[in-house]
Amino acid sequence: MALDQDHIEEPVEEGKEMSFFDHIDELRKHLLRSAYAIVGFSILGFFYMDYIFHQIILGPLRVDFFTYRKLCELSHYFNQSDDFCVQELNFSLQNTEMAGQFMMSFKLAFLVGIILSMPVVLYQFWLFVKPALSKKEINNTRGFTFYTTFLFLSGVMFGYFVLCPISINFLGSYTLSPLIKNEINMQNVISFMTMIVVGTGLIFELPVVMYFLAKIGMLSSAFLIKYRKHAVLVILVIAAIATPPDVVSQIILTIPLYSLFELGIFIIKRVEKQKAAANE
Repeated sequence: MALDQDHIEEPVEEGKEMSFFDHIDELRKHLLRSAYAIVGFSILGFFYMDYIFHQIILGPLRVDFFTYRKLCELSHYFNQSDDFCVQELNFSLQNTEMAGQFMMSFKLAFLVGIILSMPVVLYQFWLFVKPALSKKEINNTRGFTFYTTFLFLSGVMFGYFVLCPISINFLGSYTLSPLIKNEINMQNVISFMTMIVVGTGLIFELPVVMYFLAKIGMLSSAFLIKYRKHAVLVILVIAAIATPPDVVSQIILTIPLYSLFELGIFIIKRVEKQKAAANE
């Protein structure tokens, strides 16, 4: 995996050793920069909370949401029917705490700050470990920020546009009896959506994790190929845990997870070729 696209380059001082306290001081600087980015984007998110809450957070809770409209269009195209059209979401939101909505706005602003500041946080992490890398390792990891950010945001978008609507539609409309009304706590819905969106964002970092495990010799393509069937089983279990108990949503999550696993094998093979070429 050739990681070669970070735009900012700093000179590497060779032969300079840092003490333990120098490392702590350097870590503190990078953590502070990351914290500033999170706080800055959180403040920005708070100022635009009205738009974020009504257009983004509440998006999957409306029948005119992008995903629902596309499912309906596909249903009309393939079946000439409304089988996959979402006509109504049979639940309502409620707030049971006096300061519930006020505190939720701060929590959502902080979540927005974390997601938007992810490129900065990842770049600061790369800058922190950069002095410990050789020139060749630095050249091979220059695109670390780009690739990790891309994978994380891809997971966030997949969770938001695919898993959240399917899960909300299924779980929110499921009833044991027509006598029972689904009046769901607002905090519970937001926490549920946050778990899915952030969780899929982190899961989509799988190829990067596999890359670094291969670089330090803890993972090989031969091992992954040998236990590929076991990996498929693990992926199915993860998909079953992360999605509502229906086969369709489990398959929808299994497909990208398995694709990321195969991408990881491809990346590890490239790492192994590079190591072999360097040892010749």
